[in-house]
Amino acid sequence: MTTSASQERLQQLREQLHLHNHRYYVLDDPSIPDAEYDRLFQELQQLEAQHPEWVTPDSPTQRVGAAPLSHFPEVRHQVPMLSLGNVFDDASLQAFVKRLQEALQDRGRLLESPEFCCEPKLDGLAVSLTYQQGVLVQGVTRGDGQSGEGITENLKTIKSIPLRLQGSPQDWPELLEVRGEVYMPRAAFEAMNDKAREADDKVFANPRNAAAGSLRQLDPRITATRPLEFTAYQLARVSDEQAATSHYQAMQQLAAWGFKISSELAVVKGYTGLKDYCDQLAEKRDQLPFDIDGAVLKLNDLRLQAELGFRAREPRWATAYKYPAQEETTRLLDVEFQVGRTGAVTPVARLDPVQVAGVTVSNATLHNMDEVARLDVRIGDQVIVRRAGDVIPQIVKVILEQRPDDAQVIKVPSECPVCASHVERAEGEAVYRCTGGLYCAAQRKEALKHFASRKALDIEGLGDKLIDQLVEKEWVKTPADLYHLTLEQLASLERMAEKSASNLLKALQASKETTLPRFIYALGIREVGEATAANLARYFGNLDALMQASEEQLLEVDDVGPIVAQHLRAFFEEPHNQAIIQQLTSPAGTEIQGAGIHWPETQQRREDLPLAGQTWVLTGSLESLTRDQAKERLEALGAKVSGSVSKKTSQLVAGEAAGSKLTKAESLGVPVMDEAALLDRLAELEA
Repeated sequence: MTTSASQERLQQLREQLHLHNHRYYVLDDPSIPDAEYDRLFQELQQLEAQHPEWVTPDSPTQRVGAAPLSHFPEVRHQVPMLSLGNVFDDASLQAFVKRLQEALQDRGRLLESPEFCCEPKLDGLAVSLTYQQGVLVQGVTRGDGQSGEGITENLKTIKSIPLRLQGSPQDWPELLEVRGEVYMPRAAFEAMNDKAREADDKVFANPRNAAAGSLRQLDPRITATRPLEFTAYQLARVSDEQAATSHYQAMQQLAAWGFKISSELAVVKGYTGLKDYCDQLAEKRDQLPFDIDGAVLKLNDLRLQAELGFRAREPRWATAYKYPAQEETTRLLDVEFQVGRTGAVTPVARLDPVQVAGVTVSNATLHNMDEVARLDVRIGDQVIVRRAGDVIPQIVKVILEQRPDDAQVIKVPSECPVCASHVERAEGEAVYRCTGGLYCAAQRKEALKHFASRKALDIEGLGDKLIDQLVEKEWVKTPADLYHLTLEQLASLERMAEKSASNLLKALQASKETTLPRFIYALGIREVGEATAANLARYFGNLDALMQASEEQLLEVDDVGPIVAQHLRAFFEEPHNQAIIQQLTSPAGTEIQGAGIHWPETQQRREDLPLAGQTWVLTGSLESLTRDQAKERLEALGAKVSGSVSKKTSQLVAGEAAGSKLTKAESLGVPVMDEAALLDRLAELEA
């Protein structure tokens, strides 16, 4: 490629990438796949690497790359970045409109219903961007309004800030200053904090702090990793005469130059229009993807803005209608522990009631004990509570300098607060859990649903809604209670006729005849799935041996590691679980009046089973039994049933329409049998 052709291609790539950045980060309407964008970007990088003299500050490759700074330079604003006055209720809003009308009347302008431009007041960090001949040359924080910190390199990392204006260069002003808000969307903030918690790094209290902290990084490469966005809210300075006569028109011009503007921007008239806008935005507040703390209300006519001017440190022609704060300070009175449906024991803060975002908050989540330790929160502390949208209120910070001398350390209970079963915390986990899975009332519904599921006891007709009714009526507290239900009880339930009730009783009776792997799986022991249950059944041969096994013995079983072994021991050592297992397996005629669930006892260890050490593969459709049934019978004989064929495969069973697995088995010399041969082999080995 010639030098001229390379320069032309380089310019094409920059134009395309600027356009795609704008569509993706500003319009949220990408026109090419990410992979295609990456290819264009890499091509530009290669061209610039070959010709470093062609690199310009507005190139898409220059968003990140500057060396870390030792400090931020102080930059004086050419036009002060003044703050806004605030109103907090309808009466104050009405007074603002009246003052504005009176000020205009004093200047000979009588307006019955002034026109306003309204938009959300984003809760982030205000910055000013300066462009010369269409290229970003400077970015500054608001600071004290007269001067701020120069953070140009950090702002260049935010992809919704154009490095170069959109449109035709001849339409660009020689000088342009744009002001707006840098913020972090809620979802991105939560994802960033979750990632930080996993890495045991610092987490931020709220999106605003996260945005401010990210912009004040001396190393732009760190800022580039933070999910920041920018929305413009003011055309502050422009060198050329512009056609815009209103704030709304000026914002549309900024959008044409490539800036993101608020999707909630609207023009309204008079006090009634302002009130309606503020009320409607307040209703939307919780659904917006970013935090706001109010609405910004500006007189729309730019000429009238100039006539009214400023007083002290704020404009006469604009104000902010502030919503109730989403963070407040209060006292932590106590911590209680709640048990979730999976047995998770979660600390919940009991607070001195406080108004947060217009709602009285007296409880807040503390997530888990790792979060308690990270916050270093204690009973009696003054804490900052945050409530944003529908998010459960949470404690985000402790005011350590106000900690009382009698503040109490928070301790996790050793027993479940619901059922008094032992509480455990597996190695590597953040959550403490109740071990009384079959017994604990907090876990009751989930335990029953799992017990009745297809791969467990497979109780046909016992669905989620029916289980909900049985638990709510307190007819069923443990799985063993299912087997004592009567026809009259079941028939009286919602949407249960006598025939449905009779069918369910038959299904319960049929479920009593099962297999040991299914029964182990039905117990709902943490981390014990179908495969692990089957391995445990094969290895120990009977339930008593499994229940009495030590952690060392459990670790000898395939697919059982230290965490699973710990869960197994904790489950079987819990007296409540032992009692329910006895109720499930004891015959009906005994003193216990058990459910009588039973299965064929093998008493054989896995290595003694006839197919021990063999790997079987099933392919195609079987007529006499399902694939799951075939798998279950083969595993009961000691075989491992795999989903893929390899040199280690001992036997392939090929049903109707066997495909690529059969072809591969034949190429590897793996023995193949049909369904009839399988049935003969199973009958021979099970006899």
